[in-house]
Amino acid sequence: MPTFQTYNVTPILPATLEALRELSFNLWWTWEPTARRLFRELDPDLWDQTNHNPVRMLQLSRQSRLEELAQDKNFLRELKQVFQDFEKYLGRRETYGKTGPGAAIKNPIAYFSAEFGFHESIPNYSGGLGILAGDHCKSASDLDLNFVAIGLLYRHGYFRQQIDKDGVQAAINLNQNFYHLPIREARRGEMKLLISVPILDRQVFARVWELRVGRVNVYLLDTDIPENSVEDRRITAELYGGDLEMRMRQEIMLGIGGVKALTALGIQPDVFHMNEGHSAFLALERIRLNVVEKKLDFYSALQVVAAANVFSTHTPVPAGNDSFSREMMQKYFGKFAEELNIPFDELFSFGHTRLNPDEPFSMTILALRLSRHANGVSKLHGEVSRSLWKDVWSGVPMHEVPITSITNGVHTKTWMAPEFAAVYRKHLGDWEEHLTEADFWRGVIDIPDAQLWETHQQLKRRLIDFVRDRERQRRERLGESPESIRRVNRILDPLATRND
Repeated sequence: MPTFQTYNVTPILPATLEALRELSFNLWWTWEPTARRLFRELDPDLWDQTNHNPVRMLQLSRQSRLEELAQDKNFLRELKQVFQDFEKYLGRRETYGKTGPGAAIKNPIAYFSAEFGFHESIPNYSGGLGILAGDHCKSASDLDLNFVAIGLLYRHGYFRQQIDKDGVQAAINLNQNFYHLPIREARRGEMKLLISVPILDRQVFARVWELRVGRVNVYLLDTDIPENSVEDRRITAELYGGDLEMRMRQEIMLGIGGVKALTALGIQPDVFHMNEGHSAFLALERIRLNVVEKKLDFYSALQVVAAANVFSTHTPVPAGNDSFSREMMQKYFGKFAEELNIPFDELFSFGHTRLNPDEPFSMTILALRLSRHANGVSKLHGEVSRSLWKDVWSGVPMHEVPITSITNGVHTKTWMAPEFAAVYRKHLGDWEEHLTEADFWRGVIDIPDAQLWETHQQLKRRLIDFVRDRERQRRERLGESPESIRRVNRILDPLATRND
């Protein structure tokens, strides 16, 4: 049988541009306007064609363009400044995590999530949960926390939405080449990491990829490797894809596989944070390790593990929380219960309210029972969650149900328009270091109204151009008439007639 090899042919990067490669492999550039501008200047058309992916841009750039920029003094000066800012960010010592209250965190916080939304060029997310997880990692980087994140790397991501001429949504699957993404295979010493997780009667293997987000690392597990069967390679095929059997295997890989990956990396977290219930099996694996390796009984191990677990619940309706039947749990965790030295029914009871034995096994209830801190993601959501899950603590008054709330935030520099960031820098100075200081932000009053209004109008014009460009692309894709395509230029034009 012939052997096939895949090769990636890339242009040679001139030595004076080598800093571009290092910048491209750290997502710091995604929230730094000057860094994004640098890559855009490389080739504006290619920037759009690659979905704003610097790694892929450098692979596809014309050699002549790279040689040209290697002699461009203005570009080299800008590159030098951006790279200095990058090194300054990574090397800064006076941070919350090094000299502030965060310095008390000696061993890492391990943050588990089924999806991470860092940037459009890394489609490893479906919506708000992933965006929140991405912003958590970026903020942890800014604070310089001792923080590491764990997830899965999906070959087909979620899906890309496209609307046809009848207004019907079509889901277009992706097929990502991971060597086009800003990730590298994780290593320990000279060895590439490969972990294995027992699923049913076999070992399922996963490669570990490393993604750098400023000062923190995200580790993503990938089962689409030759060591696995065709069936098991599909575990990380797509986010939220497949049936309940596939969801079970994904969540075993995320929770149990994630714990194994951290061990293989030599990382010993003090805190395990579950972002939604998808990763809750991590708690069972940690209990198993304490029972098998430290010879603790199940309930002693549970107390040790739960004390270090934090759980954030996001979904305010029961139907949105993953659950599995007794039969499926018996199939996948019957032997696991034996390793915990408890009957299967006792293990199963940790996933339901214990009021009705016919209830399915809820991943959210498992996470609540095996964590000593749980929170909703707004004050109102905390109240809803206490009402929704009150039966987990039968007999406890609803206001005493131990689910608090921490209101979701965003990573400011990711979501702030670069134009306004420049205005604040000009008039307020180093505003990034004063995000939570109300007195500092009163200085906005002194910014001339005309400048604020012109910046606002500039952004509005950019939005209109964006809408028109997307609509033009849609009409061209659907084969509409030249007149229809020309009318795009009148969209959102206050002087255009209503008929347009």
